[in-house]
Amino acid sequence: MNGKLVRMMIFLGGLPLVGFILLTYCVVQGITISLDERIMSYIRSAEHSIVTKGMMGLSFIGNTWPVVIISLSVLLVIYKLYRKRDEVILFVIVSLGSMGLNLLLKYIFKRERPFIDPLIIETGYSYPSGHSMAVLTLYGAITFLVWRHISNSMGRACLVVFSVVMIIAMGVSRIYLGVHYPSDVLGAYLVSGTWLFLTISVYQYRKDRQTSY
Repeated sequence: MNGKLVRMMIFLGGLPLVGFILLTYCVVQGITISLDERIMSYIRSAEHSIVTKGMMGLSFIGNTWPVVIISLSVLLVIYKLYRKRDEVILFVIVSLGSMGLNLLLKYIFKRERPFIDPLIIETGYSYPSGHSMAVLTLYGAITFLVWRHISNSMGRACLVVFSVVMIIAMGVSRIYLGVHYPSDVLGAYLVSGTWLFLTISVYQYRKDRQTSY
């Protein structure tokens, strides 16, 4: 990856950051609440026992321990198959950084969870969604690292589709279960997207510098 491409990735990371800042202003000012409630009502209109079980299963995957188990499994596979210690370090930084950033932002904004009857019980603040941040950084990092070792276009396409489906499904499940506003999920995608892009850009820049000498 050359310097021009690195700069492009930094630019792409800056776009969701701007989006997050604008969205956060709207959230703090209460501008999003009406639209949030309409979207939640629409999604909850699909409520059914089978759908609820599926959404609970998806939401469970985003809990701390499942994410830790998936992350450790990915780290083991990356190291065993490719012997790339720098990729393992990148994955750890992306994952832990996302978790710490989420806790910091929740503490700063202290947004209460939706008042709609939730289908599961969650504690803590609402903005941005921790599950959504975790799943975007997790599958985003997996896509970046595994993509580099897949040579055929079909395999890469399947990897991207799987990651996108998991990311979107997690956000929808949190809204459906009534534990997050849509703006919580969107904010999570924007800020974790920023973190992912910028972290990968720094990683690739350092890697290019090392290979140039």
